[in-house]
Amino acid sequence: MRVKKFIWLITVVSTGVNSPLSAAESTDDNGETMVVESTAEQVLKQQPGVSIITRDDIQKNPPVNDLADIIRKMPGVNLTGNSASGTRGNNRQIDIRGMGPENTLVLIDGVPVTSRNSVRYSWRGERDTRGDTNWVPPEMVERIEVIRGPAAARYGSGAAGGVVNIITKRPTNDWHGSLSLYTNQPESSKEGDTRRGNFSLSGPLAGDTLTMRLYGNLNRTDADSWDINSSAGTKNAAGREGVTNKDINSVFSWKMTPQQILDFEAGYSRQGNIYAGDTQNSTSNAVTKILAQSGRETNRLYRQNYGLTHNGIWDWGQSRLGFYYEKTDNTRMNEGLSGGGEGRITNDQTFTTNRLTSYRTSGEVNVPVIWLFEQTLTVGAEWNRDELNDPSSTSLTVKDSNIAGIPGSAANRSSKNKSEISALYVEDNIEPMAGTNIIPGLRFDYLSESGSNFSPSLNLSQELGEYVKVKAGIARAFKAPNLYQTSEGYLLYSKGNGCPKDITSGGCYLVGNKNLDPEISINKEIGLEFTVDDYHASVTYFRNDYQNKIVAGDQIIGRSASGAYVLQWQNGGKALIEGIEASMAVPLMPDRLNWNTNATYMIASEQKDTGNPLSIIPKYTVNTFLDWTITSALSANVNWTLYGKQKTANTCGVA
Repeated sequence: MRVKKFIWLITVVSTGVNSPLSAAESTDDNGETMVVESTAEQVLKQQPGVSIITRDDIQKNPPVNDLADIIRKMPGVNLTGNSASGTRGNNRQIDIRGMGPENTLVLIDGVPVTSRNSVRYSWRGERDTRGDTNWVPPEMVERIEVIRGPAAARYGSGAAGGVVNIITKRPTNDWHGSLSLYTNQPESSKEGDTRRGNFSLSGPLAGDTLTMRLYGNLNRTDADSWDINSSAGTKNAAGREGVTNKDINSVFSWKMTPQQILDFEAGYSRQGNIYAGDTQNSTSNAVTKILAQSGRETNRLYRQNYGLTHNGIWDWGQSRLGFYYEKTDNTRMNEGLSGGGEGRITNDQTFTTNRLTSYRTSGEVNVPVIWLFEQTLTVGAEWNRDELNDPSSTSLTVKDSNIAGIPGSAANRSSKNKSEISALYVEDNIEPMAGTNIIPGLRFDYLSESGSNFSPSLNLSQELGEYVKVKAGIARAFKAPNLYQTSEGYLLYSKGNGCPKDITSGGCYLVGNKNLDPEISINKEIGLEFTVDDYHASVTYFRNDYQNKIVAGDQIIGRSASGAYVLQWQNGGKALIEGIEASMAVPLMPDRLNWNTNATYMIASEQKDTGNPLSIIPKYTVNTFLDWTITSALSANVNWTLYGKQKTANTCGVA
């Protein structure tokens, strides 16, 4: 447990002679924020399930390394794995409202980031990844939007739990530069230290017509000591893995006219882990122990991203059109694909590179309409294509045949898979009277593997007097099957312990399934807000009725030539997520001393057929913050978090 830590943060900001403003103040003064009317998306971000982390919040509470460290302090948010097995407990991702990280969509400047999907999806539904919140250094973030519940359904597949949208700093009209150095030194020598350094440069290349922003970042968090949890016994639970990030990113912004802006972005990142000895709750062996003691990297992600975005204001409204490309090379030591050794690094310690390539295009128009009431109509379209080539995860070779038509030899199975999603959506921000907003929406997606999916939504906001608002929403959200679940080349094997309890001998195979339906969640929430001056309080009830969750199947579809049973990924039963979120803000001394607290209480989080939770989350979480602004350049804060009991999966359902 981290009892005490020491933090040093040094920031040097250099500004041009044309402006006395610092880099932290310049973004709002560009005159490039093109908003003419409140769109449905903007109003949805005022729903009760939405939190905004500002630039000031990040400066006062700098994350140790990953932005997830500050996002997790929002209502309804935790860090956890994608199942209740706990097998990847030392690599945790953002989980919103207990729906699991796979149902949390991460965006950077509104564009989905999917590098984590290049990591193998295990039999129990886990990935050995820290997620996609560590691609942008904290110093380069303008704000973070955390969108929970029905308001997130508009973003499509993977947003059934919620959305994290990381907004980076824009290019500026005057030259600004900064250099930041950060370190975190835990009191315990067994916990990993953190060092981070980055720079930024922003300014005009041709007046205010062509501007640019460039940043570079280098950070490292050491792994916890390999024996930090040695008291746990033979099944030695590893500590937190370390990580090294190297990032460089640039944006060039061309203001073609005062109402037309064209942005080009290019970025490259390298993220490598520092192995801590993870054995996935199995008995530690010499290979993992030696690797952990050596401090070596066992996996590396190389991410490239390019984007071209046009934003425009017209006589009839405003528009956005974007084209995006993302490529992730996932180079990692080979892992076992059968039995208790699944996911554990193999003895040969050789590396294989997997590649995930994503192509995306999206467009949206917002048109003010006066018909019966004041309205802003939004119409949009998206097209996404993901291509995965993973030779390491399709490398299992067995001396067997007739495995539901799949060859036992890896050489005869394809390591490639792909998927496409095309979407159309429409929303309307209707204001029938002052203080009332009604936002109906409908999204249609066509999935290349699963066919059509409709996602209707309805969100409401009503003022009840001067200080109180009631807000509510309901939406049908979905998640498409991932590229491992539908892959005909992805084969896993268990001699028996990993098989369903009804299979008592012969072992079992798990194969891909091209006929999976999307996962579906009906999300509902209702909240009450009270605001007077700087005092604020809110309480929100939420309920997600989850169905069609894709799981490793227990229905036998055949037997191999050797007599082993054959299973496939299948749509499972129903689950219920239910809870309450609350928050309050109290100015103890206006503009000097502020007290903020939020809490989440989970009423229910279980799969109805097994009683197991979807992911390992606390029964309750309380975050409280005391912020003291001493001077305009100096502040101090105290943060405290309380977690309730966590429930793991009952594994009596397997042999």
